[in-house]
Amino acid sequence: MAALSPQEWQAIILSLRVSLWATALSLPLGIWVAHLLARRNFPGKALLNVLVHLPLILPPVVTGYLLLLTFGRKGFIGHYLDHVGIVLAFNWTGAVLAAAVMAFPLMVRAIRLGFDSVDPKLEQAAATLGAPPLWVLATVTLPLILPAIIAGAVLAFAKAMGEFGATITFVANIPGQTQTLPSAIYAFLQVPGGDPQAFRLVAISTTLSMCALLVSELFARHVQQRISGL
Repeated sequence: MAALSPQEWQAIILSLRVSLWATALSLPLGIWVAHLLARRNFPGKALLNVLVHLPLILPPVVTGYLLLLTFGRKGFIGHYLDHVGIVLAFNWTGAVLAAAVMAFPLMVRAIRLGFDSVDPKLEQAAATLGAPPLWVLATVTLPLILPAIIAGAVLAFAKAMGEFGATITFVANIPGQTQTLPSAIYAFLQVPGGDPQAFRLVAISTTLSMCALLVSELFARHVQQRISGL
């Protein structure tokens, strides 16, 4: 395989940066939302469930356009962010937001399945011993669903790595600034003779995703073995 060009390296590094930030920033919120959907009954629960999963059924370009309307410089929220020096549209930070929004449903779904698999009687038993709800969550529930949390984080990371439609609509395709792996592959396919570069990036993207899945599977299996041995 030929040596990677600076543009290819920039796309790879930016994709990893965007995916890691998107996963890390959305994970606490994902756990909280999954816990709400799995353990709580409240007015508007069905609406929250619909909103969480909406990016899965909307065309990614539509999601990107809605992000642009909301967080662009003249958007409802972006207008105020711009006054404090926070710019998301056409910036790599906007790519993080777009990737997080698109990956969030997969993360929540995986973690919610983990909550559903835990017998509520275990949590009730801890509560009867005087443990406050947050302590029960931190010391009983979360350790038991750690494999689901890992699976959700990896699914989100993989989705963020492959996100294209919402990202290119919200932050464009600027080499060295907002051009992620999928955007770079698309750009190379649009120019004559760009197939070799596109193929290299496809191979790298596939390898990174497979490695992430393998590491998560090994780690989740290790955690499951430790839990079973308790």
